[in-house]
Amino acid sequence: MGTWDTGPFDNDTAADFANALDAVGPGAREALIRGVLIRTIDATGYPTEADEAVAAAALIAAQCPGGEPVDTPYGPQASMPVFPSDLRVLADEALARIADDEAGPAANWVDPTHWKQWQAVLTRLRAVLAPPLPSIALFDAQPYRNVTRHGS
Repeated sequence: MGTWDTGPFDNDTAADFANALDAVGPGAREALIRGVLIRTIDATGYPTEADEAVAAAALIAAQCPGGEPVDTPYGPQASMPVFPSDLRVLADEALARIADDEAGPAANWVDPTHWKQWQAVLTRLRAVLAPPLPSIALFDAQPYRNVTRHGS
């Protein structure tokens, strides 16, 4: 496998995944992405589709608030459908699985700075993919008023 940089599509496997997304109809793109994420989450041992899962996560993150567009010549050229919100959770789980696997894609780099850059890519993607925490009002606080009782 050729790896030329640390971006989500900067390796042969992810570029091939982008080509596969371009080759199918719009309706099948979500299924391809969902499938690679689920297989990565469920993998025992080395997740063989880790590079594809990172690329899929980048495409999903691009649609999230704070996400960066995928504007590399190695990414898909076709427009992606609007992904359902449950894919955010799957993408985050897949990235967690990949980040925890020290023998995975991070092992592709000899230079330790590249490994750190790869980990930073995963961290940025996970930060965007993590669903926002719900804001719940704990209680409705009213300002304290000292009430003096007259006639007591």
